[in-house]
Amino acid sequence: IGKLVAKVGLAFGMNVIAWSENLTKEIAVEYGVTYVDKETLCRQSDILSIHTKLSDRTKGLIGSKEISLMKDNAYIINTCSVTENADNKFKVFVNKALKINPNAFVAAIGCYAQLKPEELLSVKGVDLVLGASEKFNIVNYLLNIDQDFSKLDHSCNINDVDSFTETYSINSRTRAFLKVQDGCDYKCSFCTIPLARGKSRSNTIENVVKNVNEIISNGIREIVLTGINLGDFGKRQADNIKTNEDFFELIKTLDQIDGVERYRVSSIEPNLLTDEIISFISKSKRFVPHFHIPLQSGSDEILKKMRRRYKTGLYKSRVDLIKKLMPSASIGVDVIVGFPGETDEMFLETYDFIKKLDVSYLHVFSYSERENTKAIELNGVVPKTTRNKRSKLLRLLSASKKSRFYKQHIGGDYNVLFESKNKNGFIEGYTENYIRVRKNWNKNLVGKIQKVRIEKVDSEVYARV
Repeated sequence: IGKLVAKVGLAFGMNVIAWSENLTKEIAVEYGVTYVDKETLCRQSDILSIHTKLSDRTKGLIGSKEISLMKDNAYIINTCSVTENADNKFKVFVNKALKINPNAFVAAIGCYAQLKPEELLSVKGVDLVLGASEKFNIVNYLLNIDQDFSKLDHSCNINDVDSFTETYSINSRTRAFLKVQDGCDYKCSFCTIPLARGKSRSNTIENVVKNVNEIISNGIREIVLTGINLGDFGKRQADNIKTNEDFFELIKTLDQIDGVERYRVSSIEPNLLTDEIISFISKSKRFVPHFHIPLQSGSDEILKKMRRRYKTGLYKSRVDLIKKLMPSASIGVDVIVGFPGETDEMFLETYDFIKKLDVSYLHVFSYSERENTKAIELNGVVPKTTRNKRSKLLRLLSASKKSRFYKQHIGGDYNVLFESKNKNGFIEGYTENYIRVRKNWNKNLVGKIQKVRIEKVDSEVYARV
């Protein structure tokens, strides 16, 4: 990544100030960038990540929490708008950038930029806002940074967005995140993502294979397949072209590529996680036994109000089949608390449903009112204090399930992909079934997969070997 950032800066005439685990002073000198140590950079910046296709020659990560890419002190902030908290964070990041340099050029892209471009432009210090289709042309704007973009509306009619831009980001020397699908055709009543990202569309299997080969040529050991609605892969390609490809065909094809040690499937809808997909992963030597399956509620009545495409019975059948075929599999769950109309009884229904499920951890979200959604029109608004209490209860349940899952694997042998950061004298990594492992720092393990035996689970819920 260090070399890539340096090359990008050189190619586009940028003054790059950068740090990463594998960007050395020697590389910095070679490519003419300014090198700063980690401590200095962390004091200066905490700018959000953006990964985008720059050109046929340069593809991947522009910036991350540890790499700040600037042209005359320009900051690119990739926005989210899933929750109210995500919206508020944008203003925090803008203020951080302006504290470093009050004259900094600040560009906003992403979901929030598509949904509320005028609101973002009204934030003091924001110079440029790019919507869903225009964000991939960010480099062209950086090359004309002296222009006044404040009066231009770079959002778009989301219904007209039908292109697919292939991207991947590489996290140090360990794993890559490969986007294979974008957009969503679902109409969940609480969600603004279809308004921000457009219709479901995918890359082709042929192009995904090409991306995978590019990634593994960089020595990456694990690839995470990502998308807005990943299981919808193949429904349509760019320019609204219909296709007979699907997610099952994709993973079968990827499983045959030599040189990939691990694939990990990111979040996938329960109604799209078929028996054949689960069965295939259970027999695969490359796809790991880790699933993240959104639930959102354990109450069928609330699921109906949310316009979800399944009931709790189907969700339970997915979990049961996974555990039958892969007893050591890790299963993560998304859940929303405080949705309009969620009574105490309905919340307890959700709590009890999840408690009985053989899942490993939860991602808990408090419901946020979002403009232009059906949920905002529903009666039975749950007070925010009640939402917070319910969130805390599910987070405690999540901690309990995670600890229990880890302890179930004490004495077992697992393969850990070790990461590059020295965290207070420890090196950390994940097993194939998503158990976080730590051991004393050893730089020779960075980027390596090593078989270990889990000896115990410490007080911070790390597996120790």
